[in-house]
Amino acid sequence: MSTVTRYDLSGCDDRMARVALSWLCEPGTTAVHQLVTDRGALPALRLLLEADLPDGALRANVTARLAAGDPRRIAEIALERAERLGARIITPADAEWPVNLDHLLRLDRIGGDRAVDRETRPPLCLWLRGRWPLADALERSVAVVGARASTAYGNHVATELGYGLAEREWTVVSGGAYGIDAAAHRGALTAGGTTIAVLACGVDRPYPVGNAALFERIAECGLLVSEWPPGAEPHRHRFLIRNRVIAAATAGTVMVEASARSGAACTLHRALGLGRPAMVVPGPVTSTMSVGCHVALRAFPDARLVTGLADVLEEVGRIGADLAPVPRGPEHPRDRLDADAARVLEAVPARRALAADEIATRAGIDIRVVLRKLGLLLDLGLLRRTDGRYALPRRTAAPSRPRPPGPTTPPGPTTPP
Repeated sequence: MSTVTRYDLSGCDDRMARVALSWLCEPGTTAVHQLVTDRGALPALRLLLEADLPDGALRANVTARLAAGDPRRIAEIALERAERLGARIITPADAEWPVNLDHLLRLDRIGGDRAVDRETRPPLCLWLRGRWPLADALERSVAVVGARASTAYGNHVATELGYGLAEREWTVVSGGAYGIDAAAHRGALTAGGTTIAVLACGVDRPYPVGNAALFERIAECGLLVSEWPPGAEPHRHRFLIRNRVIAAATAGTVMVEASARSGAACTLHRALGLGRPAMVVPGPVTSTMSVGCHVALRAFPDARLVTGLADVLEEVGRIGADLAPVPRGPEHPRDRLDADAARVLEAVPARRALAADEIATRAGIDIRVVLRKLGLLLDLGLLRRTDGRYALPRRTAAPSRPRPPGPTTPPGPTTPP
């Protein structure tokens, strides 16, 4: 089709061309990204507008979108709208562009039948609301994702993770949805940390509307990020497209809760495809909101089970510096005993005292060894000595609980002396 006069590109720079391209075709489109890589954004836009594209699906998409208006004019309107909003646009040429997004080129190997599984190229541009430089905010960042219809258990875990990560100066990244996303964002904000919401619509459209106040807080204290220009609608397929950005931009992804068919699982799959830490929080086996988590743990050997902040930090932190402590029960003095001392202690009955030779007989240990171990057990307070014999310490009675006050009775008349 000949559109030289109809679509005038004079004065259109690289930034405006990228905006127009992101409007013409959904972000992540492989053919468009390759054209921009090979020729540049403006020549790629001109080719899409003027040439008969060999890719039938791409040609049909461009033709359908052009029926809605002039891409250059639409890009100008989007940039003007962003300026009024206080938003900005960045491209790979800007210093705050996160270089980790280039790793999306690795996702070719995961395949898939859906378009969102194949069209996973890096974004051409990003729209931002918030004062933080994006690359700096993402330098130490973790994605916390999960079900919208979350349970109290999931909300508690997500809030604790968001708070703990932010408290340790990690940026919490999620999608701004109800449930786990919102809990993670709020946890980070409560800790006074930085959080980023990656949206599937324009940065000026609070979706879901019920989280409008949350989005305003995020814009003040963190960042709202989107591949779509201001005013763009949150179509269902765009949530799956944006999930690749969440996985690629962060050091690792934690899935807190997920049903059998969950968009959060898509983000986890992207993290696995990128070779990033993919972490899963287990839940009750009776909960439908944990089915997706348990399926992921069974299906993907590289997915790591995490039960709290320490486990997450061990996966994404510095090697050797952020190790999670080994879970231990309460320590008892007898835990430090060697094998002989433990046998001597076990040979002492619960309710009577024995002489040293009797203990040696019961334990089956030489008397000289028993005498040495008895001294150790006395020092540790595990035995007591009375009349030359050895016994276990007396049990101290538990303090009695105070009785709750009963009903008060009015005082009777005083009797005169």
